[in-house]
Amino acid sequence: MAAAPERVGPDSEVVREWLAEYVFETMRTETLDQVVERLDTAIVAKVPELADRDMRRDLAASTRSHARTMLSGLTTDSLEFAIPEEAHALARTIARRGFELRVLLRTYHSGMDAVLEYMNDVIDQHKVPRELERAVMLRLFDRSTKWISMSVEQLTDTYMEEREQVLRAALNRRTETVRALLAGDEIDIELASVRLGYRLSQQHVAFVLWADEPAAELGGDGEMVGLLDRVATELAGALGSNRVLTLPSGASGMWAWAGLDTARAEELSAPGALELALSGLPLAPVRVAFGVPAGQLSGFRESHREAVAARQVAERGAAAARVTAYRAVEVAYLAGADEAAMHGLVARELRALAGRDVNAARLRETLHAYLLSRRSPESAARLLGVHKNTVRYRIQRIEELLGHSIEQRGLALEIAMACVAAYGVDALP
Repeated sequence: MAAAPERVGPDSEVVREWLAEYVFETMRTETLDQVVERLDTAIVAKVPELADRDMRRDLAASTRSHARTMLSGLTTDSLEFAIPEEAHALARTIARRGFELRVLLRTYHSGMDAVLEYMNDVIDQHKVPRELERAVMLRLFDRSTKWISMSVEQLTDTYMEEREQVLRAALNRRTETVRALLAGDEIDIELASVRLGYRLSQQHVAFVLWADEPAAELGGDGEMVGLLDRVATELAGALGSNRVLTLPSGASGMWAWAGLDTARAEELSAPGALELALSGLPLAPVRVAFGVPAGQLSGFRESHREAVAARQVAERGAAAARVTAYRAVEVAYLAGADEAAMHGLVARELRALAGRDVNAARLRETLHAYLLSRRSPESAARLLGVHKNTVRYRIQRIEELLGHSIEQRGLALEIAMACVAAYGVDALP
C-alpha cells in the first residue's frame, strides 16, 4: 500500500489511492463472497429473525449489492447512487413475513457495526500507518453513515408500502395463520381452514420451492412469486390434487401444501413415488423439496418440517436435482446433522473406498447399487449397465479393501453410502 505523509485528510489523494487498491482486491468474487458471509453472520447474530434459509438468501443478495455499490463509490466525491433492487426486495420480504419495522432498522444498524469492525481488521492486517489509518477510517465512517441513513430512509418507505398492501390482502391472513399453525399455537382448525381457504382436516404433502437465481435476475420478486405460484399449482396437479396452499417465504422462495385423498397419500408415501409422479415436469429454474404425505394438523406441520429438511440436503448436495423427496434423503439428513460425526462414520466404514480417485468412486458406485439391489449382483449389474461377473469381481475387491464382508457391517455401510449419495465428495473425509 502507498506510504502516508505526515498530514493526511480523509479526502487526500493518498487515501483515495489506498482505497482504490482495497476496492480492486475486494471486488474479486471470492473475496467479496467472504466479506458478505462475514457481514451477514454478524447481522444474523443480532437479528435472529433473518436466520432461516430464505431470509438469509435475501440478506446475502442485499449485502452483496450494497457492497458493490459502496465499494464503487469509495474513491469518488459523489453519493448519488440508487439503492439496489435486492435491498428493496429484502425490505419487502421483512414486511411480508409480518416482522415489525424495527427488524429492518436493526438489520442496517447491525450492518453498520459489522462494516466498521471488518474495516478495522482490514487496516490492522495491512499494517496501515497511523496517520493514514485515521484518515481512511474517517472517510469510511462518513461514507457508511451517509449511505446507511439514505438506505434506511428509502427502504422504510418500501417496507411501509409493502406492509400496507400485505395488511390489506389475504396474504397477511395466510401468513399469520400458517405461522401460528407451524409454531404449534392453539388455534381452531375450522377457523384456520376458512382463513386459509384450505382444509386442514385432510391428508397433506408439503413442499418448498426456490429458484436457482436471485429474484432480481429473473424479473424482480413480484415476477418470481408469480412463477413459484404457477409451478406449485402444476406440481399439485401432477400429484392429483387441485387443492393447494401457497405462501411466499422470501423473494425467491415459497412454502406450499397440496391436499390429497387418503388413497393417493398412501401411494405417494412409497419410496420413489413422488419423484416418479413429477419426472416429466419442466421445472427449471425452480427446485422443489417434498415432505412425506401425512394427515390432519400434525401432518401439515410434520410434512413441512420434512420438506425444509429435504431442501437443506438438496442445497448441500453435489447434484442440483430439481426434485428432492425427504424419504430419499432422510438418512443423509439425520447423519449430516453433525457434520464431523458424518465424516467420521464415512471414513470409518468406507476405509479405502473413501478415496477421491476414479477407482474408489467406481467401487463406491458399485457398492451403492449392490446395497440398493438388496445384495443381488444381477440387479446391481442392470442398474450399472455392466455384466454381473463385473459386479461380483468388484464386490470381492470391495470386501478386501473393507477388511470384512459387506453383511458384517451392512447397515453402517448403507448409512455411509446414503451420505455420499446425497452430499457427494463433501461427505468424504
